[in-house]
Amino acid sequence: MARVSQEHLDARRRQILDGAALCFARNGFHATSMQDVLKEVGLSAGAVYRYFGGKEELIGAIVGEVLEYLRATFEAAAEEAPPPPPDVLVGRALGQVLSRKSGAPEGEVSYFPRLIVQVWAETLRNEELAALMNEGYAKVRVAWVKIVEGYQEAGMMRDDIPADHVARVMVAAAQGFAAQLALFDEVPVEALEDGLRGLMSMGRPS
Repeated sequence: MARVSQEHLDARRRQILDGAALCFARNGFHATSMQDVLKEVGLSAGAVYRYFGGKEELIGAIVGEVLEYLRATFEAAAEEAPPPPPDVLVGRALGQVLSRKSGAPEGEVSYFPRLIVQVWAETLRNEELAALMNEGYAKVRVAWVKIVEGYQEAGMMRDDIPADHVARVMVAAAQGFAAQLALFDEVPVEALEDGLRGLMSMGRPS
């Protein structure tokens, strides 16, 4: 029997994760069954369970992947001297995540903001998912602290405000924008960039 390549295995895993994420975003975590996921991805139960033991593992893998991507993005930015300004950095990271998770059918908005809200709700009752979220959030916040410290060292930002406090607000800005996308309407990421740019201009001459 011919061996299945790692590339094929990775592609199949990606197919399952993307299909499951779309189901969770569309119908909610609890209203989505594994049968719904199987139908979405067009695979047999055996093919899917080869990779994931059930919904809990699927949602954990989806969340872990996104948090790792954000951590890597912000850690890379922290190494730049100075780091890109907040409007550029937050807009870039959020825009890239939304584009990576844009697999909604034509005519529908990106499913990712709706998925975020579903994950937040599930975190309130799922201790394992909450632990994963807390760990991932802590890593993202640490990366943002380094970015803020880079701003302060470069004279781009006041240095009398704790970097951790600024980091939490920057994370909150991205989270809040994602919530708006999920709950209200489709707003371009450029609106977030413009808003941050406007706030950053306070006290400067027009």
